[in-house]
Formats: sequence, C-alpha cells, structure tokens
Amino acid sequence: MPSCPTAVWFHPGATALLLVDLQQGTCGDAQPWPLPAFDRCFRATTLPAAQRVLAAARQGALEVIHTVIANLTADGRDRSFDYKRCGMGFPPGSRAAEVIPELAPLADELVLAKSSSSPFSSTSLDYLLRNLGIRTLVVIGLLTDQCIDHTVKDAADRGYRVVCVQDACQAETPERHAAALECFAGYGEQISSEAFVAALAA
Repeated sequence: MPSCPTAVWFHPGATALLLVDLQQGTCGDAQPWPLPAFDRCFRATTLPAAQRVLAAARQGALEVIHTVIANLTADGRDRSFDYKRCGMGFPPGSRAAEVIPELAPLADELVLAKSSSSPFSSTSLDYLLRNLGIRTLVVIGLLTDQCIDHTVKDAADRGYRVVCVQDACQAETPERHAAALECFAGYGEQISSEAFVAALAA
C-alpha cells in the first residue's frame, strides 16, 4: 500500500473529505438486499477505517461532505436511468436515506442527496467545492466499483486532485474492489487510512 510521507496531495484549507453513500440503506439496518459477507467485511474493516479517516479529517479541520442515495420525488421519477433500471433509490426523508450513526454528520457538515452514481451528476457538489476553495478531494465509501469509481473519475476530470482511501472503500466482493482500484488508479492517489491519518498529523 503506497504511503504519502510528504503528503503532496494535502492542501491545508483546500482539502475536503467526501463520504459516499455510507447510509442505512447501503450498509446499515435498512438494506433492501442484505449481503451477510459484505456486512461482515464492512463492520470488521471498512467502517473502522472510515471512522479513523473521518475523525482525522475533523481534527484537521477539513471540510466534510456526505452524500446519500435519496430520490427527490417519492416515486423516484427524478433518478438516473441506471438507478431506475436497477431499482436503486430511497424515498426522501426515509430511514434508508440516513447516514449510519457511526459516521453521523455534525451540525455544520453538508449532506447531499444524489440520484445517480456520481454526485457530480445529480447534486451541486462541484459548485459547492469551488465556493469552498477546495483543490483536493479525499473520497471514501461505497461501492468501489460503482459510485466511488464514478466520483473519482468525475472529480479528476473537473480538475480536482483526488485521493482514494482504499481500505475505507468497499465493493460487493474483494475481487471487485481490487479491480476497481486498478481501473481508476491513474486518476489520483490511492492510500491507506493509516497513511491519511499520518499525513494530517504531520
């Protein structure tokens, strides 16, 4: 796992942490399609890594932004074609659309509802990042081969320096996780949660 001892990606005052879809409907108690092996891996590895990253980001005064999969309409007619095709989406204000309590947003942290794989497509994320003066976007969450992949590539295409914290992301299987990391490796840095924490503490 590569580390960044000099933290060349870290821009003080211009770095944000983006938590993607870490919500009750994907990894909490409101999952419509429970996957026991996925859940075990999430609880044992991914969630602790995400908690370390979030705690370090808050301690380091990084901007913290959460996305959740949530329709704008009750029947989900606003969703992307892909989400409609696969049946993905949760009603606005539903428990499934809430961030899991272990990573719950603080009062002044942004929470964006998205209805597509990439938050750049269905939210005002790009507008907000530019208003906040963000140059580096650190990405964690679910799923590595779907929403994380889209988010990393879209962020890079828009000129952000992207950092993916590998062990704070997860796909349905370890094989899909590894394949996705290899697929978007050229779009930014990939580091461990330990390297992220160490970079902010330096």
